[in-house]
Amino acid sequence: MADFSLHAVPFDVQVLRAPLAHSRAGAYASFEGWVRDHHEGRAVAGLFYEAYVALAEAEGAKVLAEARAKFDIVEVRCAHRVGELAVGDLAVWVGVTAAHRDAAFAACRYVIDEVKARVPVWKRERYVEGDAGWLHPL
Repeated sequence: MADFSLHAVPFDVQVLRAPLAHSRAGAYASFEGWVRDHHEGRAVAGLFYEAYVALAEAEGAKVLAEARAKFDIVEVRCAHRVGELAVGDLAVWVGVTAAHRDAAFAACRYVIDEVKARVPVWKRERYVEGDAGWLHPL
């Protein structure tokens, strides 16, 4: 499995986390992003993620490579869902191991911020009222 991966079905965090275990690692930090039931005062029924797969995988891999170069970490992985998701579903996961917690936390924050800013994954929210809208269009 690639270090950065897109998934059309729910993924198992334990499976994604397993390659991060290493005897040099004394710290593990992770981030999980879930589908929430509201956005800007509107009730959300669910959402749909669409990606430009080849570019998303390439850009996601770049972000992880940058994290490895920028922070003193042992390993990093990121997974992002695509397709239809319900409220409460896990949408994105980042895991980082490092010798020390400061590097693990900093790299984890860097990865999720850069993935959200740069990786071409678009979100279309479905609202309880019946309409829908794309968020963060390019």
